Amino acid sequence: MITVVGNLKGGCGKSTVTFNLALWLTRAGKTVQVYDLDLQATLNDVVQVRQEQEYEPALKVYTRCSKIQPEDEAIKQMEILMDVGVANMTSMKKAISLADRIVVPVAPSQADIWSTQRFLYIIASEIKDKPPEILVFINRADTHSGIRESDEAEEALKTLPGIKLLPARLCQRTTYRRSFSEGLAVFELEPSGKATQEFEELARCLYPQVQVKK
Repeated sequence: MITVVGNLKGGCGKSTVTFNLALWLTRAGKTVQVYDLDLQATLNDVVQVRQEQEYEPALKVYTRCSKIQPEDEAIKQMEILMDVGVANMTSMKKAISLADRIVVPVAPSQADIWSTQRFLYIIASEIKDKPPEILVFINRADTHSGIRESDEAEEALKTLPGIKLLPARLCQRTTYRRSFSEGLAVFELEPSGKATQEFEELARCLYPQVQVKK
């Protein structure tokens, strides 16, 4: 399956999500190919940190998706993750055309809602036949129960056509930043932490058939 992770607005957390999903799937025994198609190359940077620290399992990152043939039987057996960004619009559009589904992290702000709307317009303009599944979730959600911005953002997302809003949320936690800077997944840095619990809920929403050994 080809899964594209993206949005137009920077800082939405797409590289962090892609990195953690890649390691989660690898831990489950899946064959994973990871593509960093964003000129910021954040995903490539964190994988380099992981390689330097000699953490296992290792990840390899590709920077071009032009040779992917979705009908290839080998590709069908893999889990492919593509991190895309607006800085490389050509690669973003190519990835969208290949995608079986597109995962869209959205921070709880009006600017991010507007950005998501524009991203949906781009997807629609690139796909003329069978559209990919579009899965949206709140990333960097509020951790304080008295703050309503995340709930309000979810209500706004529900009004957007052609998307599926996932029930899982990732919250604004330092564990995501710490683990990422160290080349680790959240479940490697803090196996019993809140960040791990909510990330694994998201991963199960995206890959309900995948079983990960503890």
